Amino acid sequence: MINFASVVDRNADRFPDGIALSEGDREVSHADLRTRVDALSNAFLEMGIDRGDIIGVLLYNHIEFLETMFAANRIGAAIVPLNYRLSAAEWAFILEHADAVAIVTEAEFVEKVDALVPGLPHVKNKLTLDTPTDNSWTEYSALVRRHWGSASELVDVEPADLQRLMYTSGTTSRPKGVMLSHQNLLYKNLAHILEFSLTSADTTLVCGPLYHVGGMDLPGLATLHAGGRLCLLRRFDPAAVIDAVEHLRPTNVWLAPSMMNSILQLPDIASRDTSSIRFITGGGEKMPIPLLDRIARTFPGAWFADAYGLTETVSGDTVNDSAHMRSKVGSVGRPVAHTQVAVVDDDDVAVPSGTLGEIVVRGPKVMSGYWRDPEATAKVLRNGWLHTGDIGRIDADGFLYIEDRKKDMIVSGGENIASPEVERVLYENPDVIEAAVIGVPHPRWGEVPKAFVVLRPGSTVDEDSLKEFCRGRLAKYKVPSSIVYIESLPRTPSGKILKRELREVDS
Repeated sequence: MINFASVVDRNADRFPDGIALSEGDREVSHADLRTRVDALSNAFLEMGIDRGDIIGVLLYNHIEFLETMFAANRIGAAIVPLNYRLSAAEWAFILEHADAVAIVTEAEFVEKVDALVPGLPHVKNKLTLDTPTDNSWTEYSALVRRHWGSASELVDVEPADLQRLMYTSGTTSRPKGVMLSHQNLLYKNLAHILEFSLTSADTTLVCGPLYHVGGMDLPGLATLHAGGRLCLLRRFDPAAVIDAVEHLRPTNVWLAPSMMNSILQLPDIASRDTSSIRFITGGGEKMPIPLLDRIARTFPGAWFADAYGLTETVSGDTVNDSAHMRSKVGSVGRPVAHTQVAVVDDDDVAVPSGTLGEIVVRGPKVMSGYWRDPEATAKVLRNGWLHTGDIGRIDADGFLYIEDRKKDMIVSGGENIASPEVERVLYENPDVIEAAVIGVPHPRWGEVPKAFVVLRPGSTVDEDSLKEFCRGRLAKYKVPSSIVYIESLPRTPSGKILKRELREVDS
């Protein structure tokens, strides 16, 4: 099997002077990226890191994040990206569960990592991007300088060998380690290169975190695979994103709904130049139609590629193509190359078109399983399909529509209520910025919908008025029984609404 890190070699040969990665004023060409990755690979080998080992990466969006990944892959090792927004205890759980042998981080996190390492016997090496405070740390740049100019061997790998270990955001339970292989990444990239017509002329603005598949992979690494460029923003900031769009002229960007919403709230957004963007990839949760309309006005030259995917499939299983962006509004499109998507009932039997059921996926970009968790793996990988736990339907033309998480479907008096349907109506109200709907117990109906709403600043709309707004657009049983106003919705770092926290507040 071809090692995923071979992408670096190919681009260095084909586009040596082209820019591979940029971050602020820093630029690394494809040729220099190979030199830097070679040096770091040899440094890892010198430190005793070898094939099958796992390196923790606790960084903001830096060039070194991607260099570490490619260098690890080059020698047959893998990385486990760490969400910098987690607590130290959560980092410790992931590093221990992954058996990480090293960690690469930066000054902001050094002290916290130092406090964790004594309880993590597998972690033998600590690298920092900054000047070390003591000799237990190694300076990243010093390693690269020491091995500068040394060639490294590209290790042959098996298709299922680990490329990256991605821990889920934990919307339902404790994080699980998703095993992504070299095969998964290669097929994902090829599918996205075809889907988005990516070439060496493309530039992806990476403003989502690299510890998440949205930031890293949608299309992310596929752009680099095609010989293009990744422009890294240290972390998401709506004003910085629009500044980067105007000055760096990227051709595409991934934005979760919450990220897009914050950009659209910028006071001067209507006057900004977004003409370089030819497509925006979305996903992470269902995109309300009113939000899609605002996107079209703000990025008039862009195709909004609403997508569906999971960490378990390296993202982007379906994409709504530009030809159907309007005729299939609300759809997340059709499957990308080498991927099959179906909708099944509780007995895993395919349902007729237009019928709700659980979404299942299969193909070479589906994970091999959850790290050290055969029980959880067996639960989702059945009969050759990945069972997503998401509810959707496929229309007669093969377009997928997401309706809800399986566990979030509200059953009221025997009737199914998809919470996004109620949320979409709430979003249509001009006073509403964000909305989330959950099911709450009811003595007669079993469950009834309850809404949590974030209002536009200065709005004075009351609960009764919003309910009346919904009554004109929804069946009576779908109208929220109560509406709670809150300052913000709880979300994972990737932008998904944490409905379990809303349930905890309600209880």
